[in-house]
Amino acid sequence: MADNTNAAADVAGGTQAGMPQLNVGTFDNQIFWLLITLVIIYFVLSRVALPRIAAILAERQGTITNDIAAAEDLKAKAEAAEAAYDKALADARAEAQRIAGETKAAIQADLDVAIEKADAEIAARAAESEKAIADIRAGAQDAIKEVAKDAAKDIVAVMGGKADARAITAAVNARMKG
Repeated sequence: MADNTNAAADVAGGTQAGMPQLNVGTFDNQIFWLLITLVIIYFVLSRVALPRIAAILAERQGTITNDIAAAEDLKAKAEAAEAAYDKALADARAEAQRIAGETKAAIQADLDVAIEKADAEIAARAAESEKAIADIRAGAQDAIKEVAKDAAKDIVAVMGGKADARAITAAVNARMKG
């Protein structure tokens, strides 16, 4: 019970047990130090921390702006390079078509010359062949006449007659003429 009487005496004497922050008697002192602490924090933040943060944000914004500008510049250069590439490709295709056309024309000219040469050679050989055929026909007709004369002489002789060379020649020549 002695503990209860001491607690009642402390309450009656003005000392209280508990949290000092909630003691109404020290509110003035606590508010004073709270205001001084807030003012110090305000000055530290406004003079030191916030300018540094603002400088970092400004630097980041500048870097971002520069990077965006550089990206747009690179994009423009890439588009120009692509256009130059497309133009070079089109020029190369046109040049290839021109070269192919010239090559076809040269090949066609060479082919025409070769065909004319072959035609001339074929015509010359055909003329030689016709001459040879004409010589063979002439020789064949002479040979046929000789064979026909000999055959006629033999036939007349076999039949028991006498063959007259002039008469046989005249008869063979008349028959050969048509």
